[in-house]
Amino acid sequence: MTRLRGKALLLAAVFLAGCAPYAVLEPQGQSAGSIAGLLHLFMWVCMVIWVAVVAALAYAALKRPTPAAGSPLQSAAEFDGKANWIVGSFVALTVAILAVLTLSSYLAGKTIADITGTETVTIHVTGYQWWWDVEYEDTRPDRTIYTANELHVPVGEAVKIKLDAGDVIHSIWVPSLFGKRDLIPGQHNELTFIAEKPGVYRGQCAEFCGFQHAHMGFTIVAEPRPAFDEWRREQLAQAAIPAALEQQQGRDVFLSRGCGLCHTVRGTDAGGRVAPDLTHVASRQTLAAGTLRMTMTDLARWISDPQAIKPGTKMPKADLDERELDAVVAYVGSLK
Repeated sequence: MTRLRGKALLLAAVFLAGCAPYAVLEPQGQSAGSIAGLLHLFMWVCMVIWVAVVAALAYAALKRPTPAAGSPLQSAAEFDGKANWIVGSFVALTVAILAVLTLSSYLAGKTIADITGTETVTIHVTGYQWWWDVEYEDTRPDRTIYTANELHVPVGEAVKIKLDAGDVIHSIWVPSLFGKRDLIPGQHNELTFIAEKPGVYRGQCAEFCGFQHAHMGFTIVAEPRPAFDEWRREQLAQAAIPAALEQQQGRDVFLSRGCGLCHTVRGTDAGGRVAPDLTHVASRQTLAAGTLRMTMTDLARWISDPQAIKPGTKMPKADLDERELDAVVAYVGSLK
């Protein structure tokens, strides 16, 4: 009984392993809707073709042959005529189906390419192994926002994303909002999308980019314009000044141990740009490009030994004693 239960749990785990918060068939944007419609069309056409082929095979296997009447030469000629008609009909049908599918693909691609509008938000996203650097562009430099691994966008408004890669080829993909678009070193790509409904949408790098490719996720938060404006206002502010003594000690440890050589915390001496901006890191929903939840426990796990969670990441293991670790976690956890 125990062995049977173990096999059942293993089978359930195999099926559930394919489940992820990527709603490919639940589009929440025009771009994703065009892709989903194309997917449904291909699926139904292929299903009809499969049923027709199986039915033809069943008919051929079950139909009892009847003796041919007349001379063999006359029967062969009649068979050739029927065969030519059948083959010609199916060739014409195949060409028609391919033409319809090709035209549908073209129209879906054109619809996606034609998604334009007065872009109210322009975001520059750069892919690195294995995280996403995010910059909200603005005509005023003092209103430029730097963050990482999480995008906030207003619902119902056109958002342009400029795409670049800082090391190898990556690919950005949010199935509920838009299809895949590559980030290639030395080549600048762009995409424009509109989130039609508020929500939190999971994204993922869709191009194998190294050891931790599977742990290169990100989040798009679509919210009404007032909520987006409030988020933007908060992001423009400098880092919160530590209020508690432990947080102040954590800030001192953070700055003295070289964390600021890689990370930026605006309002402090930390000004590194080779790792995610941490000015408001605690306001994000995840850590390590979607690998962990934003909790104090997971924050402590990540700071103490990132290599145990995401082997190969460029963040080294922190050489901190227990008191220093608690202080740094308290400080970083206050950066909202």
